[in-house]
Amino acid sequence: MELKLSTARTLEPQAWSLSEVRDITQNRLMLHVLFWAAYVTFFGLLYGSYIDDYYNAFMIELVELPFKMVLVYFNMYYLMPRFLLQRRYLEFFVYLLLLMGVITAMLQYVLMPFLIHPLFCPTTCTNDNLTFYRFIKNGVNISYVVAITALIALLKNWYRHQKAAQNLTQDKLEAELKVLKAQIHPHFLFNTLNSLYSLTLKKSDNAPEVVLKLSSLMDYMLYDANAAKVPLDKELAYIKNYVALEQMRYGTRVDVQFTESGGIAGKQIAPMLLLPFVENAFKHGVTTETENAWVRIDLKVTGKQLVLLVENCKCGVKASTSTRDIASGIGLKNLQRRLELLYDGKYELEIEDEADSYSARLEVTLD
Repeated sequence: MELKLSTARTLEPQAWSLSEVRDITQNRLMLHVLFWAAYVTFFGLLYGSYIDDYYNAFMIELVELPFKMVLVYFNMYYLMPRFLLQRRYLEFFVYLLLLMGVITAMLQYVLMPFLIHPLFCPTTCTNDNLTFYRFIKNGVNISYVVAITALIALLKNWYRHQKAAQNLTQDKLEAELKVLKAQIHPHFLFNTLNSLYSLTLKKSDNAPEVVLKLSSLMDYMLYDANAAKVPLDKELAYIKNYVALEQMRYGTRVDVQFTESGGIAGKQIAPMLLLPFVENAFKHGVTTETENAWVRIDLKVTGKQLVLLVENCKCGVKASTSTRDIASGIGLKNLQRRLELLYDGKYELEIEDEADSYSARLEVTLD
């Protein structure tokens, strides 16, 4: 019987340096100044080309700018948060239209006849500029800047909520990872204490050395294993200590072969990710203390690709019929979930459960 668990591998995303852009975007005042400068420039050029007088066009835009800014900021920081984002759509549009009407009336019936006309167009401006038709047209022109800024505010609000949701999801994932990692520690400690208990019953001379190695393993679990990533060579030293403990326990009854190759130095890996494979091979392959039991552990690193192959025999009835943590139940779910959270899209897991042997192969892209 063969059980295969795999995910498609993907390339690691390229990290782009955006520090300069981030510094600019964090300066809100600069962004607002740039926006209004771009607005005045665009509509000044547009209106100036229409009346063939760029100076007066820009001066009119600058004179009207404070009124438009009041309209825009009142809409963005009061009307939208209080009504639009609270799904009170009718009230929002009613108040916005009233506000736009007031600002348009001030521009057309106060600002234009008493300031703009005398200063910038004393001969070209006519009474037609004060008609109701012109009032509607000016209101439509003002709506452009209101719509643009409202869209920007809505996009910013959406991005902020997306970022908050992403951070919340990340916090949940980190909490879940801590729980999964915490499940490994007592499971490992229980098995190691069983080994120590077995040796003390036999009054073995290896018992003190087991205690020493166990102390080293506990130090690793309590301190190094709390990091997000650890050096691969340190993780392998941890596994070798565990294998040495099991060899003390079983002695010559179990043939253990551990090989490693490739560029291990400088590589990083999630702590205690490889241990369940090795621990499972001893727990379910040789616990009956049958003669001629064997365990094979082979680790290869090629570039950023790590391949771990762990095989063991099925020795005796108890081993072959026992419920395997790595093939079903909590052990598999724990391992799969950690791989999904830590190496999503960058690992492949294959498990083969044969009549007389069992193997697990993990291929993962290291950081």
